Amino acid sequence: MVTSDTLIPWDTIQKRFDELNDQASSSTLDTSKRHLVQKELSYLSTLLSKHKEILRLEKDYDALKAQLEANKEPEMVPLFEEELSELSQTITLAHADLDRIMFPPDPLDSRDAFLEIRAGAGGQEASLFANDLLRMYTNYALKKHWRVDIVSVSETDVGGIREIVLHIQGKDVFGHLKFESGVHRVQRVPVTEGSGRVHTSTATIAVLPEAKEVDLTINPSDLRIDVYRSGGAGGQHVNTTDSAVRITHIPTGVVVTCQDERSQHKNKAKALKMLQSRLLAAKLEKEDQEKALMRKELVGGGMRAEKVRTYNFPQNRVTDHQVELTLNKLDMVLEGALDEIVDALMEKERLDRRKQPVLA
Repeated sequence: MVTSDTLIPWDTIQKRFDELNDQASSSTLDTSKRHLVQKELSYLSTLLSKHKEILRLEKDYDALKAQLEANKEPEMVPLFEEELSELSQTITLAHADLDRIMFPPDPLDSRDAFLEIRAGAGGQEASLFANDLLRMYTNYALKKHWRVDIVSVSETDVGGIREIVLHIQGKDVFGHLKFESGVHRVQRVPVTEGSGRVHTSTATIAVLPEAKEVDLTINPSDLRIDVYRSGGAGGQHVNTTDSAVRITHIPTGVVVTCQDERSQHKNKAKALKMLQSRLLAAKLEKEDQEKALMRKELVGGGMRAEKVRTYNFPQNRVTDHQVELTLNKLDMVLEGALDEIVDALMEKERLDRRKQPVLA
């Protein structure tokens, strides 16, 4: 049962490990570089150790299988088969561990996220579609036991949404939702359409990982902070106090608002967090574009703007264009049944990660 990934350059990894080991043992190694050398040495040591463990397990499996084939006692067959099954499961788990070590997920995946929904082309129908997407993501979050807070919202007089920003908190939020960024398209007969003709409208989604203090530093002098009275839904207090906050990042022109909280202080804190997340997303996108030019392929893509998904109401069909997956249960998807789509997207990302070089 030789299943070790032969595409992984183990000889090269071993050679690199030996070189680093010699460097770490040398008294001439620059002190400023010692930490980096030891860090890479530790990583490669873990890789090689796991690889050797897998080779040992696979050798044990092959030996046990040979014993089974040479066995002359029928009553021993079930015992051999049971042991082979257990050993096979152990090998599978070991390969999964190696995969996680060698191709680790994006460190941002575990973060909370800001999800923005904006009505696109299609007028009132687009705003109604944006409201449908709001319900879909809210229901999906509830199924995941995540917390959803509204940061800001602009509604229409027909029950639609021009724009809404959600703050979603929970386990691995960004890792599950980052693939949603881009253009979502709906095909259906609007309620105002008398001839029964199908119209196409769009909404744009942006998912931003929540920034942390260590990610980037914002100079207070680069900010313009305005306060004003909130409008729209939210209770009587929104019209009587200057609690809403608008923050402008002067160097980039990025503007964020928050009007959800009764307290101006809380709105300011939320708006600052949102601003940090937008600036972080822009920074990451720029870095991804630079890497894409170097490797001639798109990397990351959390902020990509191509067509993401099509929702076809007449045929109760939803198609995700990133993985070419079509499901004939649009009604269930809009109620938050996104797992099948998200799982396919996450698996595609895992496969894409494996295409990256092990050694930089």
